[in-house]
Amino acid sequence: MIEFHLDGQSGISPYQQIVTQVRHALRLGLLREGDQLPTVKDVVSRLAINPNTVSKAYRELEHAGLVTARAGVGTFVTATMSDDTLAAQRSLRAGLERWLAKARRSGLDEETIEALFQSTVRSSAVQDIA
Repeated sequence: MIEFHLDGQSGISPYQQIVTQVRHALRLGLLREGDQLPTVKDVVSRLAINPNTVSKAYRELEHAGLVTARAGVGTFVTATMSDDTLAAQRSLRAGLERWLAKARRSGLDEETIEALFQSTVRSSAVQDIA
């Protein structure tokens, strides 16, 4: 089962952080069709946030067709990535892990690595459009 974590320094609303974490878990194959998300009550007690925040996140995920709520039972994943996509990700992840190790050996800290990665992704997307 997924465990949510909130970053109070991120500038991103707590409900959006929950939505993003579920989406990432789906993309990475950490959540599969039929898996149950933590109950609203469990998330509220673990993260000390308002129940409406969790409910809003779950509603957005349901509206996107990624989960479904079953009254009295819980919220379950209804969409997942294909096995082919997950296999491709495993290969790409291995290459990325080698790159990260090289970046750390070069003396880059985590914040610099993240900034470099994000700027490269953005500039690559712009080049793909052109």
